[in-house]
Amino acid sequence: MTSHAFDALDRRLLHALQLDGRASFSRIGEVLGVSGQTVARHYTALRSHGMIKVIGLSDPDLLGEVLWLTRVRCTPDAAGAVAGAIARRDDTAWVHLTSGGTEIVCVTRVPGGNSDENTPLLQQLPHTPRVLDVTAQCVLNVFLGGGEGLLRKARVLTAAEVEALSWTTDATPRHEMSEQDCAMLALLRTDGRTQIAELAAATGWSQTTVRRRLAELRAGGLLRFVVDFDHRLLGYGVHVLLWLSVEPADLEMAGTLMAEEHPEVAYVAATTGRTNLVAGVVCTSVKDLYGYLTRRLAVLPGVRQIETAPVVRTLKSATVLNPGRPGATGW
Repeated sequence: MTSHAFDALDRRLLHALQLDGRASFSRIGEVLGVSGQTVARHYTALRSHGMIKVIGLSDPDLLGEVLWLTRVRCTPDAAGAVAGAIARRDDTAWVHLTSGGTEIVCVTRVPGGNSDENTPLLQQLPHTPRVLDVTAQCVLNVFLGGGEGLLRKARVLTAAEVEALSWTTDATPRHEMSEQDCAMLALLRTDGRTQIAELAAATGWSQTTVRRRLAELRAGGLLRFVVDFDHRLLGYGVHVLLWLSVEPADLEMAGTLMAEEHPEVAYVAATTGRTNLVAGVVCTSVKDLYGYLTRRLAVLPGVRQIETAPVVRTLKSATVLNPGRPGATGW
């Protein structure tokens, strides 16, 4: 599926699913002014071509997990194989090949605490053949994550449509997960729109109980639905990662401005390490990227240094292996 096949309804559908990944096609169609069958047809086409996928995720903060951004520099002949092995791990997400294909960047989720047992990947990588260097930076604060902010800043839907499609509930928040909840989450991580009947079969619960439990987990923040999508759906052909050194006194302001006022920014977070602000940026062209770097980004308060790393290929998004995907927008 090439970029000329995308239309305005595809982009509006994408934003609607970011607001509520399990919204019915009939409800989405009602708000967008088309039939539910039309929405279903567009979703099926995009889904079958691997351009979008709804996935269920747990909140790492609520589960006591810590996120680490890891950069792995390899010999050119080994980067692809090492990246593939990293992508197949259950504790990794957003595995990118950058810098001409010689560097791997990924996110690792580890249990809270500082013991070596909590960071198996970070302990193993330095001893991997043909790995030249490994650096890891702890994520301290996420200013913007996922694709919803990118879509909101692009004004894909009107304010009234956003309000009508945003998920709400009066369910009692649940703050702990049972074995059945984990079994349900395993299916939702693969497909966030898994049918209620299939979730009931996996948990042994009735369909009514499954519906109530989903609402309770979402209300408590333990479960959220996001859309993994190709940035080309929004017309962006260039994806880069930025590593910035910012004066500590200006870090909060710089991160907030990038999150709220820079339409090119899909992800931005404060981290530990030599650089203390990392961002995922998408642009329509290399020329537009140059303009962003030299004009909008250059005037941010407190920025001392900027390193750019073009994304060559995304091997894994939040949970989904993406062989051959040029890029995704989670960060």
